[in-house]
Amino acid sequence: MSVAIARRQTAAARDRGAAGRPTVAASRQRCRRTGEQAENGRMGMPRKIPPGVGPRFPQVVVLFGATGDLSRRKLLPGLFHLSSAGFIPGCRIVGVSLDDIDLDTFRGNVRTALDECSTRKVGAADWDAFAKVLDYVPLSAGPAALRTAVEAAERALDTESRRLHYLSVPPNSALAAVRMLGEAGLVERSRIVMEKPFGIDLASAKSLNAQLHQVFAEDQIFRIDHFLGKEPAQNILAFRFANGLFEPIWNRNFIDHVQIDVPEMMSVGRRAAFYEHTGAFRDMVVTHLFQILAFTAMEPPSALEPSSIGAEKFKVFRSMLPIMPADVVRGQYNGYRDEEGVDPESETETFIALKCFIDNWRWAGVPFFLRTGKRLAEGQRIISIAFREPPKSMFPPGSGVGAQGPDHLTFDLADSSKMSLSFYGKRPGPGMRLDKLSLQFAMRDTGLIGDVLEAYERLILDAMRGDHTLFTTAEGIERLWEVSIPLLESPPPVRLYPAGSWGPKSIHQLIAPHAWRLPFERAWRDPDRAAG
Repeated sequence: MSVAIARRQTAAARDRGAAGRPTVAASRQRCRRTGEQAENGRMGMPRKIPPGVGPRFPQVVVLFGATGDLSRRKLLPGLFHLSSAGFIPGCRIVGVSLDDIDLDTFRGNVRTALDECSTRKVGAADWDAFAKVLDYVPLSAGPAALRTAVEAAERALDTESRRLHYLSVPPNSALAAVRMLGEAGLVERSRIVMEKPFGIDLASAKSLNAQLHQVFAEDQIFRIDHFLGKEPAQNILAFRFANGLFEPIWNRNFIDHVQIDVPEMMSVGRRAAFYEHTGAFRDMVVTHLFQILAFTAMEPPSALEPSSIGAEKFKVFRSMLPIMPADVVRGQYNGYRDEEGVDPESETETFIALKCFIDNWRWAGVPFFLRTGKRLAEGQRIISIAFREPPKSMFPPGSGVGAQGPDHLTFDLADSSKMSLSFYGKRPGPGMRLDKLSLQFAMRDTGLIGDVLEAYERLILDAMRGDHTLFTTAEGIERLWEVSIPLLESPPPVRLYPAGSWGPKSIHQLIAPHAWRLPFERAWRDPDRAAG
């Protein structure tokens, strides 16, 4: 280990507690608030910021890709909220991108992004204060100009500060940004946030990690997965380990199978050129669905702190059996090959469903079914736990018991944070007829929906604090690529499916004798309608 890296690791340990722009029309279309977003828009600011939530030190944020789509939709609105709500004890932002624009133009672009994409009201006073913390350096200005801007931001804070480098750039540009930070001498007192994908196979993941470690120590690197930043994903930990009702039955003796289902209605759209070299498995499963699987399947950590939780997540990855091609269905929606930038004979999957196993004492023999894809019938994000049915029924034929499948515990991973427990109960009236009933809960039922942070906001805040709980490690990523080798070396053929369907018909053979949880047999309860 070099002296420089050792020094960076010591410093990190000391303070651990502590592309081009789219058109306006297209931006408004992408930023248009869905029902879920509109609900978030009614959140307003949190009532009270708990002590210790934010970082100990003021932050200088270097945002690469500052004029890109992710920055406009999520990162800049998120930084605005964290700053204006008082989560960060001082913040300066230095935007970096390929666009050769001046500071006033950049500030105007940020103001437009907040107006179009922020889920919270942007007051004039808050915007005036936020505009003053913004600076901009075109990429062409080089490392020296970037260092000058960062040093000016640190002087403006007038106290000890930390640096957060966010790489909102394509994968092929990430290492160039890392090298620029190294050449600018901006590694000390720094943390770096990286977007997926983290390689496309085991060899590329190892190469990427090796090159990153030439500049940054591992504990300075935060590989982001916005799925784990969502409130309901973290609620899985509370639900599993804080309740005596469910903790004893969270194992192979009581659970029949698990489904993690993330269908999307959108097409690949403007990402077609990127997607053509990635596909659904690399884009979604390794970086998102496997991470959710780890939260669902992990053993109880010894403490609610990053190293303990990270160790238990890695145990899950280490216990996963290789993904076999026979347990995978790959699909492609009709019309994908007509997208701009796509090979007319493309075999890239826009859909994938797979069965995997965790070979340990808790989960031996329990299948985990994962599904995700583009242009599907609904946009959902669920984890569904199917419990084993009773070994013998005392109810007469025709009573309805078992007719609607096993009991399910379902987590909705949308920001609205809903849970449902389905079970059989007696239908009112004479005789013994059973119906499937459900208990449902939504975060807004508690009156605390205003305290929910958007996923990127939470993860940015955690990175500023040096909290790795919701981030993935180098060894974790490399292990996931390792179990994926059989699939990547011998992928099954791509099967076409109609846009607006649930994927290729062969997905039903994959999950048999079970059935996919989606589409639901009943809609989520509407509390407003129920109250009426």
